[in-house]
Amino acid sequence: MGPGRLSWSLLLRCRRAAAALGAPRCRPLPARPLSAAAPLRAPLRPPGTGSGAPWNGAAGAGGDEEEEEEEEDDEAALEELLAPSPLALGPGAQRVAVVHPAVKWGPQKSPLTTAELQIAEAVALVDTLQNWTVLDKIIIPTKNPNKKFVFGKGNFQVLTEKIKKLPHVTAVFLNMERISSLTKKELEGAWGVPVYDRYTVVLHIFRCNARTKEAKLQVALAEIPLLRSNLKNEMSQRDQQRGGSRYIMGSGERFLEIQNRVLKEREFKIRNALEKLRRKRALLRTQRRKCEFPVVSVMGYTNCGKTTLIKALTGEAGLQPKDQLFATLDITAHAGYLPSHMPVIYVDTIGFLTDLPHNLVESFSATLEEVAYSDLIVHVRDVTHPETILQKATVLSVLRNLNLPSHLLDSMVEVHNKVDLIERYKPTEESALAVSALHGHGLEELKQEIEKKILTATGKKILTVNINLEGPQLSWLYKEATVQEVEVMPEDGTARVKVIIGSSAFGRYKNLFPNSEIFMS
Repeated sequence: MGPGRLSWSLLLRCRRAAAALGAPRCRPLPARPLSAAAPLRAPLRPPGTGSGAPWNGAAGAGGDEEEEEEEEDDEAALEELLAPSPLALGPGAQRVAVVHPAVKWGPQKSPLTTAELQIAEAVALVDTLQNWTVLDKIIIPTKNPNKKFVFGKGNFQVLTEKIKKLPHVTAVFLNMERISSLTKKELEGAWGVPVYDRYTVVLHIFRCNARTKEAKLQVALAEIPLLRSNLKNEMSQRDQQRGGSRYIMGSGERFLEIQNRVLKEREFKIRNALEKLRRKRALLRTQRRKCEFPVVSVMGYTNCGKTTLIKALTGEAGLQPKDQLFATLDITAHAGYLPSHMPVIYVDTIGFLTDLPHNLVESFSATLEEVAYSDLIVHVRDVTHPETILQKATVLSVLRNLNLPSHLLDSMVEVHNKVDLIERYKPTEESALAVSALHGHGLEELKQEIEKKILTATGKKILTVNINLEGPQLSWLYKEATVQEVEVMPEDGTARVKVIIGSSAFGRYKNLFPNSEIFMS
């Protein structure tokens, strides 16, 4: 993992610093790019020894070997699951005709968009892929896109003629969420080139952009429904071509049953591997919580400027935002400071998309569950986009379906980004903040709003205490809280200390130092 990934090294240093000082809690560190480090591990203990039993490294050598063998087996199983997919479209160049079925009326027609805007987003998806070129974009009206040929007979004939006249066309992107195996087969037969739906194209983008094992596993999980669909199509072709017995070598088990069993086993292994990664992430999340770093999840429609905003808030030079859809697939975390010098972790998440297939969202639920453990959500909107209202509705719909705690949804901060492109922009929503992440406009107001919401969500307080410099209070505060300012009064050997402190630490401070003077900021 490169710069900006979730910082286990930051946590390790935090724990070591606290242990060296004899502290039961972690002292926050200065903001810095979160770099990669080995995941935390619990000390190994041989079987049969309880938590109170004496143990040393030599006695645990056998356990180490068993653990290493188990890890090697896990790695081998992972490599098998992450092998090249039979659904991969390949790295070769594609010359694509983008076709959008424009629904005239009925429940499938969205009132918040137009056919022109929908096909523009489909073109943007194709442009995201390396070596893919859009030859033509075609809008064809339809009453019912769910029928066999999607379009009526006359419109289908017109469309077929247009596609066949395109020079060197290699594929058609039909801008629908999913098309059935039967429809795909019929369209490919009529047009003579592969036909991809929205699910296939978005999945291919995910496959190209997946960097970590977890992202690759989630892509592999999202492929299972397509593999099942292709299997049914293959079986129907076999029946038409040769008929006869469907049983394998007298085993009594049908070919379809065997293939379905293989797919079920693959799905079980992928889900099991993701669950192991989820448990490891939960452990690391618990350790991060002990250090009391507030976590802010930055969410929004794909390509709305989330990464650019995080770079502006943290000053992290290693972040390189890209002007493309789904540039971020893995959750990454980045350290920054709020106006009070409180350290905070900003989490960059996967972007959302209108009509993103349900199976894709479900496959990435392991990644998105991290949002539920945030202290605050910042929803970034590209207010220059003509579909900004629809994009907001899409993001809020996905967030509601994640079953997030109600307080997270209620306290969400809405950011209107790219306001430098609109003259004298003022948000229509009263609570929204106007920002230009690229030029730094509105960032201080945003940081202040984030700090206010974080203090409320975490129960932290900003306060000033009078302490005796000869006593242990200052050392205790450095260990247990974030010390912001120390104003020394040498004439009487005291100091006024401004700190950010959590509720539990504040309670312990009052118990340990009942006579200390405390002033709330």
